[in-house]
Amino acid sequence: MFEEILGLPVHVLVVHAVVVFVPLLAVLAIAYVGLPRWRSRLDWALGLLAVAAPVTAYVAVKSGEALTDALVARGFQGPILDQIFEHSRYGDILFRIVLPLGIVAILLLVATSGHPRVPQLPALVTPVLAVAAVALAIAALVYVYLTGHSGAETVWGTTL
Repeated sequence: MFEEILGLPVHVLVVHAVVVFVPLLAVLAIAYVGLPRWRSRLDWALGLLAVAAPVTAYVAVKSGEALTDALVARGFQGPILDQIFEHSRYGDILFRIVLPLGIVAILLLVATSGHPRVPQLPALVTPVLAVAAVALAIAALVYVYLTGHSGAETVWGTTL
């Protein structure tokens, strides 16, 4: 399932979605917290990205594992394999950040919705969710950079 699409590794295709969706989720989460007047305009995009970014990150991790297994089976070893494993570690950490960021973003959307079905929450809930969203968003931006850079360096580092 996570190995190939039309003869190309799934990982090579899905990482582009991660590189777009994760930073968008991070920036929108920060904007949602910092620009309360714009919340009604940002909520739909934040909700979509809160689901899409973790899903694409998960598919990237699983497809990366499948690609790594295929490369090991083909005899890859030495420094290139070490770079692949470093990239994999960054990707695992990124997923472990993006999933909670998505959950916190959804909880923040619910907490600030003003919907009558949402029970009255303690006053501290929204600020705690806001701080968590900003912290996770910053961490996600750092790790999407580290993951992407290490992957690009592995593939393209000795090419040019």
